[in-house]
Parts: sequence; structure tokens; C-alpha cells
Amino acid sequence: MRELACNLSCEEFQRKLPDIICSCERIADHPHLHNCELCRALLAALDVIAQAARELYPIEDHPATLWANIESTIVKEEALQ
Repeated sequence: MRELACNLSCEEFQRKLPDIICSCERIADHPHLHNCELCRALLAALDVIAQAARELYPIEDHPATLWANIESTIVKEEALQ
């Protein structure tokens, strides 16, 4: 199987890339990348884009009390009206 992976064209590799990413396989170890500068550059560019997206939209866990605090504030404001 690895021999077949070495012989993938860039088009085939790029078409399979989403599946490779989802498989949790270490992409950098993929045999196609050992000999393909173009696809290594593509992967590096995708990594830069992914990192930028994580910085723009960081995953944040809201405190468990968030909705209770919002509801409490709304109730207080309604009582003042």
C-alpha cells in the first residue's frame, strides 16, 4: 500500500488529502510528500491558514454559569422597568 502511495500523482494526493487528514495519519509521513515539493508547499500553506483561523477564532469554553448570569441580568432589568 505504501508503494502505491508513493506513486500518487499530485492530483490524486490532493484529492485524497481530506481523507488523509481525517484519518489522523501523520500527514508529513505520507510517502508522496517525500518526493513532492509542490505538495509539501501546499501542505505548509494549509497549515499557515489553519493556524491563522485558530488565532482569529480561538476555541473558548464559556463558564458553566454564563447562561445563569445572563438570565439573572435580564430578570433584574425587567424588574427595574
